[in-house]
Amino acid sequence: MEYFFQQLINGVTLGAIYGLIAIGYTMVYGIIGMINFAHGEIYMLGAFIALIAYLAATTIGGGGVALALLAALAATMALTALWGWAVERLAYRPLRSAPRLAPLISAIGMSIVLQNFVQLSQGARVKPLPPVIQGGFTLTQGDGFHVHLSYLQIAIVVLTLALMAAFTWVITRTRLGRAQRATEQDMKMAALLGVDVDRVVSATFVIGAALAAVAGMMVTLYYGVIDFYIGFLAGIKAFTAAVLGGIGSLPGAMLGGLLIGLIEAFWSGYFSIEYKDVAAFSILVLVLLFRPTGLLGRPDVEKI
Repeated sequence: MEYFFQQLINGVTLGAIYGLIAIGYTMVYGIIGMINFAHGEIYMLGAFIALIAYLAATTIGGGGVALALLAALAATMALTALWGWAVERLAYRPLRSAPRLAPLISAIGMSIVLQNFVQLSQGARVKPLPPVIQGGFTLTQGDGFHVHLSYLQIAIVVLTLALMAAFTWVITRTRLGRAQRATEQDMKMAALLGVDVDRVVSATFVIGAALAAVAGMMVTLYYGVIDFYIGFLAGIKAFTAAVLGGIGSLPGAMLGGLLIGLIEAFWSGYFSIEYKDVAAFSILVLVLLFRPTGLLGRPDVEKI
């Protein structure tokens, strides 16, 4: 049981990261009905910006680790959000009225461009980061095995819950959220009623990129090593999580992320770690066979 609980903690932590990335996919789909396949690379950019920002903050400032992390988080979210805005302006807005295949190809092309840009500018070698947040709690132990909950795992889950609560409030209680829901339901009618559709779509990309930046910083701190290719696999898994939970559903994106994280953790713990991705994608196939709209997705209700 101790080993089971340890894998449960690891799975929830990983699932929280996947869920934050998946929200970006489901938001863009909910607003403009299109998958942003460059979103994984936005997350990868967030990881690199987080690493650079943290190193710069520790070099310039003298306020300690906590202040450096807060400064790095703010800089990472701001700069990655700017990248998200640029991707929308360059790769999506000019093709919004084009056939659906055109923006899909543009998204894949932008993904390749961002990957190679980071490879050329930062190098192909992995970038390490020494442990920043150390320590934790030993919850229980038995048969010589300790169930450990680290401070970083607690921070990841708490930050994810806080961001989900804040974002839910934005969607349900603010003027931007009402504009997003109106644009999702009928973009032309929303524009006729005075909603600035271009601004709403740009804001959606910016918010999704900011959440991906948080996930990128979490991964940098959690694993302590990143490279230019981490966005591809994480993006595919986050897209899988969004589809699994119900593409277009924000609670579904987080639920799908948690399920993917738990599947990976338990499969790695009890079976062969080489096939953890196969297990996650196999579960997706089974869910889509019996519930094509995902676990929480329904075609007759609002996506956001």
